[in-house]
Amino acid sequence: MITGPTFEEMLHPQKIDPQTRAKALRMRTEDPLDPINLFNITWRDGNNEVYHVVLPPELTGVEAPIVVLYGKEFPSGSHKVGAAYSVLIEKQLFGEVDPNIHTLVWPSTGNYGIGGAWVGCRMGCRSIVVLPAGMSEERFKLIESYGADIIRTVGSESNVKEIYDKTWELRQDPNVRILNQFEVMGNYRFHYHVTGNTIVELAQELAAKGIGNGTAAAYVSSMGSAGTIAAGDRLKQAFPEHKIVGLEPIQCPTLFNNGYGTHEIQGIGDKHVTWIHNTWNMDAMICIDDMECLRGLQLFADEAGLDVLVKRFGVPSGTVEKLAPMFGISGICNILGAIKTAKHYRFGPSQAVYTIATDSMSRYYSTMDWMRSKYGVLDEAEAVGIVRSIYHGQKTDWIQDGTDEARTRWHNLKYYTWVEQQGRTVEELDAQKDPAWWQGHQQRIQEIDTALVEFRRQHGSHA
Repeated sequence: MITGPTFEEMLHPQKIDPQTRAKALRMRTEDPLDPINLFNITWRDGNNEVYHVVLPPELTGVEAPIVVLYGKEFPSGSHKVGAAYSVLIEKQLFGEVDPNIHTLVWPSTGNYGIGGAWVGCRMGCRSIVVLPAGMSEERFKLIESYGADIIRTVGSESNVKEIYDKTWELRQDPNVRILNQFEVMGNYRFHYHVTGNTIVELAQELAAKGIGNGTAAAYVSSMGSAGTIAAGDRLKQAFPEHKIVGLEPIQCPTLFNNGYGTHEIQGIGDKHVTWIHNTWNMDAMICIDDMECLRGLQLFADEAGLDVLVKRFGVPSGTVEKLAPMFGISGICNILGAIKTAKHYRFGPSQAVYTIATDSMSRYYSTMDWMRSKYGVLDEAEAVGIVRSIYHGQKTDWIQDGTDEARTRWHNLKYYTWVEQQGRTVEELDAQKDPAWWQGHQQRIQEIDTALVEFRRQHGSHA
């Protein structure tokens, strides 16, 4: 059995065996498919610095610092690889998955499936990714390059029901294991412990540099599987005044008003409320327009957009060069949501807002080509308009505060997917109303780490 890091080692990679860590860092570039790269699943680089950027106020138009952790430096190019690894290692340690017997199925609309293909094949498991046919071309190429098979289902981002239908069919084979990101708590645990505590520590590091007051005023995350937003549960424990803000597309406002529809923000807005989403802890729901996300990303894809940021808005050229490849569509969605959050709560210059860029521009070259074919290449006037209207001009509309009534409604929406369709019981659903249910899953992190360390002691086996 091939293993990788513990939760604690993903949070603090300096605790990894020095020889293993050194080899993993070398193999990042020499051989990205070597299993030793499992030990590069972390938000920190070789110098133990967090992968992050503080966005220039010339772009955001708000006083509050907006801090973005970016996932493009993870193996597979997205932090979703961390969730996939956490799910699989737990199931291997406790005997639910045997690489010699079982085929893994990774239901996904993109980055989790890519991460599952990378992780599963590195850990010696045959992997199949179930993915809507309408996702970006880059996703399919990556999955195949990592050695996994693909089953294409009907539709695009919001067609998760069709993914579920296919996985129900596949699970009839007793040698198949469905690693469903929307319900497996390993996804929640990775972001609660690793992403959440990384932000807690980063907030203190930035305060020492004069950025923020040492806390996270808010954490903003769009929901696909709702794994990433679990970091907010840890942040609220560390900072009691902290606000957790969820995002979804205006074109598919499921939590916001029981809405439905298709949209173009790949990776989020899957037209249901996931099992692992702690709706009881959310302070607000905000909807973001999908075309604003696409146009906002095109600002960083076209030369005129980059020039305007430097020449018209005074963003340092080195900063623009760093930002250009850093975001994907959902990352722009999160940035726009963070701007709206700062305006909604009237945060000042000491109140930092944190968010995540799940993947990067490299996943969306084909999407940007489609944008150019439909709307043309940006010119200077259009680029200025994007900065002023989409970034600086974000309004405080499409915001729903997390009242008791709203949180109850968000939770109750789980019934239709998980009880009526996926075989959960009402009793299991009702159990999530108790904070102790979520705390119990958080506390399993130490149990899993202990089991992994013991496995290593007995077998001396790792990547």
